[in-house]
Amino acid sequence: MLSPVVFLVFLCVISPAPAVVGDGEMTMTLQLERAFPTSHGVELSQLKARDRVRHGRILQQFPNGVVDFPVEGTYDPFLVGLYFTRVQLGSPPKEFYVQIDTGSDVLWVSCASCNGCPTSSGLQIQLEFFDPSSSSTAQPISCSDQRCALGEQSSDSGCSTRNQCGYTFQYGDGSGTSGYYVADLMHFDTIMGNSLTTNSSAPVVFGCSTSQTGDLTKPDRAIDGIFGFGQQGLSVIAQLSSQGVTPNVFSHCLKGSNGGGGILVLGQIVEPNLVYTPLVPSQPHYNLNLETIALNGQTLAISPQVFETSSNRGTIVDSGTTLAYLAEEAYEVFVNAVSQAVSQNVRPLVARGNQCYLTTSSVGDIFPMVSLNFACGATMVLRGEDYLIQQNSIGGAAVWCMGFQKIPGQGLTILGDLVLKDKIIVYDLARQRIGWANYDCSQAVNVSATTSRGKTEYVNAGQIGNSSPCNDPSTLLLSVILTFVLQALVFGTYSFL
Repeated sequence: MLSPVVFLVFLCVISPAPAVVGDGEMTMTLQLERAFPTSHGVELSQLKARDRVRHGRILQQFPNGVVDFPVEGTYDPFLVGLYFTRVQLGSPPKEFYVQIDTGSDVLWVSCASCNGCPTSSGLQIQLEFFDPSSSSTAQPISCSDQRCALGEQSSDSGCSTRNQCGYTFQYGDGSGTSGYYVADLMHFDTIMGNSLTTNSSAPVVFGCSTSQTGDLTKPDRAIDGIFGFGQQGLSVIAQLSSQGVTPNVFSHCLKGSNGGGGILVLGQIVEPNLVYTPLVPSQPHYNLNLETIALNGQTLAISPQVFETSSNRGTIVDSGTTLAYLAEEAYEVFVNAVSQAVSQNVRPLVARGNQCYLTTSSVGDIFPMVSLNFACGATMVLRGEDYLIQQNSIGGAAVWCMGFQKIPGQGLTILGDLVLKDKIIVYDLARQRIGWANYDCSQAVNVSATTSRGKTEYVNAGQIGNSSPCNDPSTLLLSVILTFVLQALVFGTYSFL
């Protein structure tokens, strides 16, 4: 939220796929839900418009376990679903529905006497309002509190005549919210071994929103607030990891077909095929160094400078953007190369300014594999389904349109859900790197856990413990071998899903 560049909104819900941690370790769980509005026929232009709104809004491992968010819902951009979770705040605890936003930093919820805050939601959820006077543990943040200074990293903060530390988030689409910071308890479920307890809590600072404007006031997709997953000091991840409550890494795996679902974990999913690339230093968002793009192994003629990070360009991983976006200078080169590769097997057509293809064949059989090549040799391979979206059908033939779009006048490349689905994505903030691997997101995942003695234990399989933000293939192979040996020695005949 520091600048009107990209707004990330994450979508999640409950799934039976668990996160598995080491024997006797503690985890925390929050239930996530996904809602689908009643309107299913959504135009591509509407999806692009929604993404433009988001783009205008972007502003350690836990010593005893991880936080596990089971995910539900199907990936389908035409459902226009929103990922959100329920958080419990205050004493006694009160439950709020908040969007998961990896592009902003602060958790904020609507507060009592809010001006412009919606009172009903098309997502069929009951909206609530936080009242600090009704919580016995709520404490306003004063202007002299050092945590007020942290707020300046994420918003326009200021002080009222009542010595309250206030904030204002103004978004590129004209919407915004303002209020003041409060410190109170966040409540969550914990798992110790096979036992579930629900009385765990930790103090966090969050925003109490007293005013909302623009799209935030619309009831069709209204929620109680936003849960920022960014890197700045007032993000809940930063606060809880500094207290030793949660890890300084989170991961997700969103299933893209066959009923959807997936996993969101505050912890490091471990998987032998994960590859990592460093985060670009000193950036407010999750920027990566994209170097080249290749189709079926042939590198496209795009200057590397096109993807370099600067004030108005760069490559951002955005787990909330529905589509995906290429820098304007790369867009035409990419689309023309795809069109040429399939020219003998499809009928090209343009629908509302977007390049589309009419075909009776399987997309996976005729469209080229796309390789996004990042720093440190990390490659993300995309199938046709990862850069195209199906619009409709004409006479028994399917119409597939380019899911990659461009933002006119900007050099941003944004990897949204279209690209990120069916992959484990690990945001390793402690080591300032992001990793990924293709994965069946309906399956259980293994998560590393650090014991109370400070020793990292490997659960089932994984590749962690590498001090470099990049990967050495020989080190990776040795790590995987040692992982399985360690499992055999420590866990014996126990099996982990």
